[in-house]
Order: sequence, then C-alpha cells, then structure tokens
Amino acid sequence: MTRRIPALWLAVAGVLVAPLLSAPLLAQSGGKEEAPISPAATAAVEKAAKAKAASTAAPVPAAVPAASDLENTWLLDLSTGGRVTIVLRPDVAPEHVARIKTLTREGFYNGTVFHRVIEGFMAQGGDPTGSGTGGSKLPNMKPEFSDLPHVRGAVSMARAQEKDSANSQFFIILLPTMKLDHNYTIFGRVTGGMEFVDKIAPGEPPADPSKIIQASMASDHKAPPAPQSTIPSAAKLGIPSLFETPKAPAAPAAVPPKK
Repeated sequence: MTRRIPALWLAVAGVLVAPLLSAPLLAQSGGKEEAPISPAATAAVEKAAKAKAASTAAPVPAAVPAASDLENTWLLDLSTGGRVTIVLRPDVAPEHVARIKTLTREGFYNGTVFHRVIEGFMAQGGDPTGSGTGGSKLPNMKPEFSDLPHVRGAVSMARAQEKDSANSQFFIILLPTMKLDHNYTIFGRVTGGMEFVDKIAPGEPPADPSKIIQASMASDHKAPPAPQSTIPSAAKLGIPSLFETPKAPAAPAAVPPKK
C-alpha cells in the first residue's frame, strides 16, 4: 500500500530547495561567486577597451589641409574667365609643393600657356617655352609617389620618361585616369573654379592656347587681375582702326639710271 506524502512536507521541501536552484553559479577559479553583469557595466567595459585600443593604434595620417590654410592654397587666374583654387598636399609631396611655391613667388607661371590639352583626359601647362620641352632653371626632382588617385581635379607633376625628371610642368586631371596612379606625383587638388579648367582650349598644341594670367599663393593676398576682353582686336582681324592716322603712301622706288 502506497503511503501518501503529506502536502505540508512537500511545501517545506520546496521552500528549502528553491534557493539552491536559483543561486548563481560559482566561478571555477577559487569558488568565488560571480554576480551577473548589468547592461550598464557591459557598456562601460566595452568603452574602456575601445579607448585602450585607440591609444595603442598606429598614428593617423596627416589630414588634408583645410581650406583656411592659405599657405598651402595655390591660386591660378586663367584666361578662360576666372580663378582656380588648388589645395596643396605638403603631407604627401613636400618637395613638389615647395617647388610650386618657389616658382609661383618668382612669377614663373605668369603668362605661361596650357600647351597640351586632351579632352576627357588632362590639361598640361607650366612650360615657359610653350613647347612641352621647357622647364625652370632649378634642378629636376625625385618622385614623391603616393596613394592619392588621379581623379577629376587632381593636380600632378608632369615628367619625361625618367621618373626623376619633374621640374615645373604640371597637369590637371579632367576625368579619372587611375592608370597614372603611382607613376606621377600628385601634389594638390582643385577645390574651386573647375569650370574654368573645363574651358581650357584643347589641342596638342591648341590653335589659340589658354594661359595662366597670374599664379599666386593665397597667403600673399594678391587680387585677381583685371578681366581681359574676349573680343579680338581690330588689328588681329585685319580691320583698320577708325582712330589711326592714315599713313602716307610710300614713295615710288627710284628708277635705275639709264646706261
């Protein structure tokens, strides 16, 4: 005959066993009790871990010069109608940036033309002879290749076949041309006035090349030159001016004496 356990005994047993089942587990090391971690504590631990990782991470590369960095802002006033603003990158091409500043302050680029302009590719200038073979009297420079891409508006140094032949000529990229990456030194990027670059006359060489009227560093605070008239002069068109005094007809050549 089966004996029934009194309900009172079952109730007492439940009261004694329940705390044991709900107690937190003990750590395997030393039997120390581990309290559950709250969400707030978890977030604090993660924040501390990120801060420690950031303090031991590799240094962050130099940032792009700010638009307010006037000493590293190159200004080109073009005959196409306006001023082009170029932010220079001394953090990746210090020697090339120094060369640009030196030649600019010497007035080297003033009046030079864009002698080689290929639509959908680039506009090249910086040659005082306008032939594509000239340069400054300063020595050629070694390359300063970087990971900067030849995207639209990138300003890169031109050179001959030898990688250490860059001197004064440069080109502005019109459309992305990544095949030039790691082969030419990028030293800046157009940040304003790209519409004036797009208007540079195309050709190799152009029939009527566009020119740099004035090149300057923004820190020198040079005002843009006065706008130039785009209307051809009468003399250029072969039309006599109404304000010129007519020249007297030339005297007839002397008749050789008879023998």
